[in-house]
Amino acid sequence: MTKKEKAILNSRTFGELLDAEYGKIGTKKRDEFELKAQYFVISEMLKEARREAKLTQQQLADKIGTKKSYISRIENGKCDIQLSTLYRIFETGLGRRVSLLIA
Repeated sequence: MTKKEKAILNSRTFGELLDAEYGKIGTKKRDEFELKAQYFVISEMLKEARREAKLTQQQLADKIGTKKSYISRIENGKCDIQLSTLYRIFETGLGRRVSLLIA
């Protein structure tokens, strides 16, 4: 059994598991994981909000003046999204209020 496998098996918290799998906070591999995780969270929030609004991807795209394929890529975490676009999608397209917290 490798050192990494032992560390994973001995992890008692989610943080310890992340440390074992991706490295400590601030390492390149961990930073890449954290970024992908943030994209995933945003994409899931968008999908959920769009479905609650009973809109298709095409209808949402039409409301905000973009293409369905762009909405699909965002929902699948396949593209970067500008903050202004995120606001436009949620506030104009879905009637939701966006607040930003920087910690």
